[in-house]
Amino acid sequence: MKKTRKKPTETDVIGHRGERWLYTSIVKEHFFHPKNIFTSDKEADMYERTADGVGQVGSPKCGDVMRMYIKVDKETDTIKECRWKTFGCCSAIASTSILSEMVIGMTLDKAKKITPLDIVKALGGLPARKIHCSVLGDQALRAAIEDYKKRKR
Repeated sequence: MKKTRKKPTETDVIGHRGERWLYTSIVKEHFFHPKNIFTSDKEADMYERTADGVGQVGSPKCGDVMRMYIKVDKETDTIKECRWKTFGCCSAIASTSILSEMVIGMTLDKAKKITPLDIVKALGGLPARKIHCSVLGDQALRAAIEDYKKRKR
């Protein structure tokens, strides 16, 4: 019996090995319309001068690099702003975009506890092969928080 292949829906992507990856409408929204992202290096450079904390993770050799910037309300230790830039895939971009929205108004302690699984749940899921991409955002956020704490000392 010949196997028939289901045609991809608008949210399906076919991987290079023929595997099907389903991206949710939330992932697509954050990939095509990322929130809190810098649109130029100049904009990021200007913002970095006033950022309270900056964190970077990843390596250009591996393919994904994430740089995150935070501004903190010093009286309440809450994140007022979270901006970022990346060189990464759809899942990395969507994960960081939604994370940047999740943490605004959160205390630093609570934000540090966000896990990649929390991010994946907020996106409505990611293809199994792409879950590792959600790690970049939370690692960059933790690095930015640690940078803020070092500067504060």
